[in-house]
Amino acid sequence: MKTSDFYFELPQELIAQDPLEDRSSSRLMVLDKKTGEIEHHIFKEVIQYLMPGDCLVVNDTKVIPARLIGNKIGTDAKIEVLLLKRKENDVWETLVKPGKKAKIGTEISFGDGLLKAKVIDIVEEGNRLIQFSYDGIFEEILDQLGQMPLPPYITHQLKDKNRYQTVYAKHEGSAAAPTAGLHFTPELLQQIEEKGVHIAHVTLHVGLGTFRPVKVEDVTNHHMHSEFYVVEQDQADLINEAKRSGHRVIAVGTTSCRTLESATNEEGILIPGSGWTEIFIYPGYHFKMIDALITNFHLPESTLLMLVSALAGKDQILSAYAEAVKERYRFFSFGDAMFLK
Repeated sequence: MKTSDFYFELPQELIAQDPLEDRSSSRLMVLDKKTGEIEHHIFKEVIQYLMPGDCLVVNDTKVIPARLIGNKIGTDAKIEVLLLKRKENDVWETLVKPGKKAKIGTEISFGDGLLKAKVIDIVEEGNRLIQFSYDGIFEEILDQLGQMPLPPYITHQLKDKNRYQTVYAKHEGSAAAPTAGLHFTPELLQQIEEKGVHIAHVTLHVGLGTFRPVKVEDVTNHHMHSEFYVVEQDQADLINEAKRSGHRVIAVGTTSCRTLESATNEEGILIPGSGWTEIFIYPGYHFKMIDALITNFHLPESTLLMLVSALAGKDQILSAYAEAVKERYRFFSFGDAMFLK
């Protein structure tokens, strides 16, 4: 299976640069996995496809404003730091631009010295381990100084930080939003629950590797980045009960899907717990838990496009994407949605 099998032409102007005013008025393409039939809707109409007893699984991670712009102490050169992984003692694994200015021992100041940092090590892929020093609470300082780490294909400034969070975001730790969830409003979620659909929460802290292109020609040689997930006991019970009683488990987003598939055993039971997952789902994968998926439109040759192809078949997905381009759907993080039913 070649990476180039997942290529499609995407006109640049179809990459959504700004979120819509009303989250739930995005467009929704509904693709029947079995027949390949396509229907066009508005996102809030997704409710007509959700049945009483079904379980909708959302990822309640919260994006941290992980992008910091500072100055190198001594030369005042501008340095950009992206927080990737929290270690202990105020040490973070980070991505630093330009890297050549961030040798071991380099000190950086942010917000006129409100936050200071020192490069203490260089690890794999050139990532820097940085130790921070500050007075007060790190999260509050980060909230004051940090910017949302928007994906590289979004070039516009985000006017409202909260539009890159889901309305149910709770546990801080992501470097990117689980964007399928951005379409839900509190009102829509309430209507879904009133219909008798259960809503379960899992947490997966999304890593920047989500945007990393697949660089190998043979898909099976691609190494996935690792991401931390949590499945609580009461939520696992809710999901397992839906499955046991013959109802559908519907993942909101590829991140919820990866969490569920990582934490489900071979007997199809979701096991509560937490850990790191490097699950890579591509055609040929046998789904153990999810029956359907709500997701956005993904990048050509990406691991996410491979995941949706595993669920609905590569040819059907590429044909649906061709239709989406023709119908001028909006793509990627702030774009429109797709329901694979």
